[in-house]
Amino acid sequence: MSDSQHLHIVVMGVTGTGKSTVAQALAAELDLVMAEGDDYHPEANIEKMSAGIALDDDDRTPWLEALAQWTREQHEAGHDTVLTCSALRRPYRDTLRGGVPESTFFIHLVGSADVLTERIEARDHFMPASLLDSQLETLEDLEPDEDGEVVDVDRPLEQVVEETLAIVRRL
Repeated sequence: MSDSQHLHIVVMGVTGTGKSTVAQALAAELDLVMAEGDDYHPEANIEKMSAGIALDDDDRTPWLEALAQWTREQHEAGHDTVLTCSALRRPYRDTLRGGVPESTFFIHLVGSADVLTERIEARDHFMPASLLDSQLETLEDLEPDEDGEVVDVDRPLEQVVEETLAIVRRL
């Protein structure tokens, strides 16, 4: 990566994978501007998910466009970024990529349903464990032409953070 390019990372995955924890560590260690994707959901989306109702593409589109706009604004201001977003499907990632002229790198956090359910049930968040199956069914793996790497989260988050930092430092 040349000095004139900027680093844009999306930490993606289903609920409970540790996206926020990993993104916060990347932001702190690498001096990246961070956005928590959940903060950009309209209230209607949060109410829907809180009620255990999965979002559809009509719900997600304005949210994804807002995240792409945030990345664009940060890029234009000369900042490197890290963003949390489930980014479950290729078209969603395409929207996020469309925010900047440079490559967006995806860290895809993956874990077993048992570990993820345990984490979801142990936290205070609007997304209930009942929506995990819906997210897993919707999830599309990164395709070979998408810049990114998969990181297994079925281990302590400290190890996940260390591996992710090592990946990003190689970019």
